[in-house]
Amino acid sequence: MISLFEKYLLLISLPLYSLVILTEVVMSNWQMKAFYSVKEFIMNFYMTVVNAGIDLLFRGVYLIALFFMYELSPVETALNPITYWVLLFLLEDLAFYVEHRMDHSTRILWAVHVTHHSSPEFNLSTGFRSSVLQPLYRFIYFLPIAFLGFDPVDILFMYSLTQVYGVLVHTQYINKMPSWFEAFFVSPSHHRVHHASNVLYLDKNMGMVLIIWDKLFGTFQPEVPEEPVKFGITTMPEHPYHPIKGITHEFKNIGQDLSKDIPWKAKLGYVFMPPGWSHDGSTKTSRELQDELQTQKQLDNELKSIFKDRLLEESL
Repeated sequence: MISLFEKYLLLISLPLYSLVILTEVVMSNWQMKAFYSVKEFIMNFYMTVVNAGIDLLFRGVYLIALFFMYELSPVETALNPITYWVLLFLLEDLAFYVEHRMDHSTRILWAVHVTHHSSPEFNLSTGFRSSVLQPLYRFIYFLPIAFLGFDPVDILFMYSLTQVYGVLVHTQYINKMPSWFEAFFVSPSHHRVHHASNVLYLDKNMGMVLIIWDKLFGTFQPEVPEEPVKFGITTMPEHPYHPIKGITHEFKNIGQDLSKDIPWKAKLGYVFMPPGWSHDGSTKTSRELQDELQTQKQLDNELKSIFKDRLLEESL
């Protein structure tokens, strides 16, 4: 069920991945940077193998759904090839942004996506640390593209192509790209922010290739020197290297919240509200934490201003 385009892409990308990851491993060890550990490296590739297996098993189902929408399309895509592929790229990248944002704002989806973020390391192999169960629903975001008259095989190829770029931005070896590049495209700096557990950086920079979606829809955050990135998630899993628990730990946490003696509406909140939501305020969402951080910064600035004014008065 893999298209000819995807086969050629695999033939090109796999040697590329091998070369750049091997180079980064050698450099990081030679420079004593400790960007890689054996356990995390193995876990990253274990997760992508499981993800790929689920994708292949389920591909027939979502291709049927995509072709169904494609056949229903009232749109005639009589476009020249350049326009066709550029539009497909833009639509697919936007669809990924929407999917990614939903994964971060709905807890049941975060329970799937969290596996991509649960490593305390950030390196090129982290790009292979998949949202393991995502193939079961990812295609839903591509249905509107098929309905607009784009061939499902082309949609899947474009997704695979942009994934190559998505893997390569998982590096600490590139500080900042040129300003013109960072104005439009996701850079390693942007994506380091996305993988950070710092309150300032939570749920930011959702784009795959283009950073313009984040700038348009209010989820952009630059990496700032005064806030060094801490990789991972706010609460790390108890069994990070267990082959099953490493994938399902957030589902277990949801189950524990659902077992509480609370109204059913609150139970639904623990499933569909953003991660960190709680019925009693005992835990907070990223937005609530960021609002608190902003309030604290404003208070600190006001206190500094008052202190500065008093020192000035005393000096006079």
